[in-house]
Amino acid sequence: MTDPKNDRFLRALRREPVDRTPVWLMRQAGRYLPEYRATRAQAGSFLAMAKAPELACEVTLQPLRRFPLDAAILFSDILTVPDAMGLGLYFVEGEGPKFERPVRSAADVARLAVPDMETDLRYVMDAVRVIRRELDGAVPLIGFSGSPWTLACYMVEGGGSDNFAKIKAMALNEPQALHRLLSVNTDAVIAYLSAQRAAGAQALQVFDTWGGVLSPAMYREFSLPYLARIARELARGEGAARTPLILFGKGNAPYLEELAASGAEGIGVDWLVELSEAARRAQGKVALQGNLDPAALYGSPDAVRAQVRAALDSYAAGNGGSREGHVFNLGHGLSPDMQPEHVAALVDEVHAYSAR
Repeated sequence: MTDPKNDRFLRALRREPVDRTPVWLMRQAGRYLPEYRATRAQAGSFLAMAKAPELACEVTLQPLRRFPLDAAILFSDILTVPDAMGLGLYFVEGEGPKFERPVRSAADVARLAVPDMETDLRYVMDAVRVIRRELDGAVPLIGFSGSPWTLACYMVEGGGSDNFAKIKAMALNEPQALHRLLSVNTDAVIAYLSAQRAAGAQALQVFDTWGGVLSPAMYREFSLPYLARIARELARGEGAARTPLILFGKGNAPYLEELAASGAEGIGVDWLVELSEAARRAQGKVALQGNLDPAALYGSPDAVRAQVRAALDSYAAGNGGSREGHVFNLGHGLSPDMQPEHVAALVDEVHAYSAR
């Protein structure tokens, strides 16, 4: 695969010199953009949009038409994998994703199998192929998956949760069943990311959104080993042609050293750790991605620019004065009520300030 015309993002993940810090944003394709809302209305539902490769391509490209972002990310959902396992994904307006058939017992776990990526999840791979064609080498395309633990949270709870009571009860009462579930999920994530890479994804991210709800002992039992297994077993190529893997987790700051030793190329961090501290603790073993508090975008454009400069300076302060090895991002995703003009200020300031 040829290198994209703008390869800042991939170079930063290899911790190579870049002319300015690359930036992309989690949920950069989303409801804060009027054109996204129009496409969603045309599709009829979120799932219909995600399962139509041409529409998934359209919403993937929308933010790149507005902002000079340094990467595109596949428009999809982390719950495509458990949906393909037969759990019956659906969305309730105002409540989010739900499963018709949640996983509640060892017998339920035993019925799960890794989906076939080019049949059960072909629409995702077709979307990757269409997006790569339409990007025409402008910027790299990021593929992604949920983490084994985060997928398990939705699968066991049957949707979102305030307290994760059901999956934590399973961890306490049936740890062997939960480990079997996490093992199947890990096999599926590795196969899913491998298929996205084969279809054309040039970087891969694992979202461990709910890792931070675990106690340290539970995180080290039920999330970290499975993230490390993905980093270890996911074939990504060698040298400059290697497809970088980013492990992102909300609340993952206590485990930075362990994540940096996992074999992943990048670690995404939230806003609850200073980038200077994260950079010092990572010791140059991995690139770091992050970590502006998304709520900063509720500030004025000038306030957004000031927050961007502070984050860039913080990373450099912890990295010996160097900006290398940093991908600018938010500590979590954009929200529907954010202003596109504030996003524009963020992207422009990252490029302008880091070029100095």
